[in-house]
Amino acid sequence: MADLSSREVEKAELAFSIYDADGTNVIDAVDLGNVLRALNLNPTNATIEKLGGTKKKGEKLMKLDEFLPIYSQCKKDKEQGCYEDFVECLKLYDKQENGTMLAAELSHTLLSLGEKLSDPEVDQCLKDCLDPEDEDGFIPYAPFLRRLCGKAEEE
Repeated sequence: MADLSSREVEKAELAFSIYDADGTNVIDAVDLGNVLRALNLNPTNATIEKLGGTKKKGEKLMKLDEFLPIYSQCKKDKEQGCYEDFVECLKLYDKQENGTMLAAELSHTLLSLGEKLSDPEVDQCLKDCLDPEDEDGFIPYAPFLRRLCGKAEEE
């Protein structure tokens, strides 16, 4: 790919190989979003579907040479949210303007707004990324988002 550096191609090949279950340089298209997210991209479900991802396992297979142009295109896509965008969104729930919000509001937001997550997806997300609630049920949302977006801790 002319617009991907050799380092980006190498990273893409590694991420692709993780989802290549049998070593045939082919992944199930249901894993397209996972591979892109492993490469620090945040495509929406609609974008993934538009790029050739499927919702059911076994519907379509994708080779590495088919994936690389998709990766390149997705890197250019401006429809992705980023850490800073998500912080701005969660500030709307920060009533005390101190960097915290109710954990219950975060859970409700993930379940009901935008590309809604399922209960098990929210449970896993909160389990993996959320700091413990304080005695009033508040959590700091910036560390949660940093973990969720794969950003390094910034102090």
